[in-house]
Amino acid sequence: MRDPYDVLGVPKNASPAAIKSAFRRLAKKLHPDANKTDKKAATKFAEINAAYEILGEDSKRKAFDRGEIDAEGKPRFHGHEGFGGGAGPRAGGFGHEGNFESFTWGPEGHQRGGGRGAGGFRGGIDEILKDMFSGLGSAGGAGRRPQGGPEDLAGAAQGRDATGAVTITLAEVASGTSRRVHLPTGKDIEVKIPAGLADGQTIRLKGQGLPGPGGSVGDALITVAIAPHPLFERDGANLRLELPITLYEAVLGAKVRVPTLVGAVELAIPRGTSSGRSFRLKGKGLPSKGSAGDLYATVRIVLPEHSETELDELMRKWRDSKPYDPRKNMG
Repeated sequence: MRDPYDVLGVPKNASPAAIKSAFRRLAKKLHPDANKTDKKAATKFAEINAAYEILGEDSKRKAFDRGEIDAEGKPRFHGHEGFGGGAGPRAGGFGHEGNFESFTWGPEGHQRGGGRGAGGFRGGIDEILKDMFSGLGSAGGAGRRPQGGPEDLAGAAQGRDATGAVTITLAEVASGTSRRVHLPTGKDIEVKIPAGLADGQTIRLKGQGLPGPGGSVGDALITVAIAPHPLFERDGANLRLELPITLYEAVLGAKVRVPTLVGAVELAIPRGTSSGRSFRLKGKGLPSKGSAGDLYATVRIVLPEHSETELDELMRKWRDSKPYDPRKNMG
């Protein structure tokens, strides 16, 4: 995959707002719904989503800038000669997409924490823990704490959680979907994503994580991100849409087609409708507990792209004969 900065067309010192703006612009341009005849549109759209998944999240962006993860969000491994060099995904305690853990041993027993230690990684953490626990059943009797050993071994013997992340579309939020996710354990799993999920919500899959020295297995934690839609803004279970209409539709009234996540519907625009007026389309939002959210379409009057002499003359006549001041109450 290309450098995410190149994909979004932003410099490496771009602000979060600039990155978000670039992504939104490209999402509107490349969304498959707007490019049905372009066979490469879906691939391009997926590429900008993947780039924004890294640059749109501060921790992932910093990890990429430091060279800890690659353009696909996968960790870059830096082996140490003679000890863990060239280790696979489980070496060094890496998690999904460049997140990893450091393990320490001290007076309070086995502890875990995020970040890279001063000395970097020194090999597979599972093997290190197995060596540390190898003598628990000898000399002092099974289950007894060795002289000078840790105060609590139970937590260290448990399995560890494996993390993963997926990105879905707003339409998939409405209907529910599934994704195949590659875990740090090395296996792929099918994840069922229920309808109505919130952005950043985590799905827990029991027993799909990393095994511990004691034999137990952790869980898989899959974080779901929702890609911005080129037309709709999410507001809880509701959706908001900016609906362009013509000047004559606003003045005379009209019936216009309004897009929704499940197909277009017809909306009656009353005569004399002003820009900024919102219309509620009941039940056309996202699923929620007990009912569906609504779609709010806010009108925006759009003038012709090119100046029209007749329209100019009409507006001058209207200005001179029937003036009005919409800002009179603003002071």
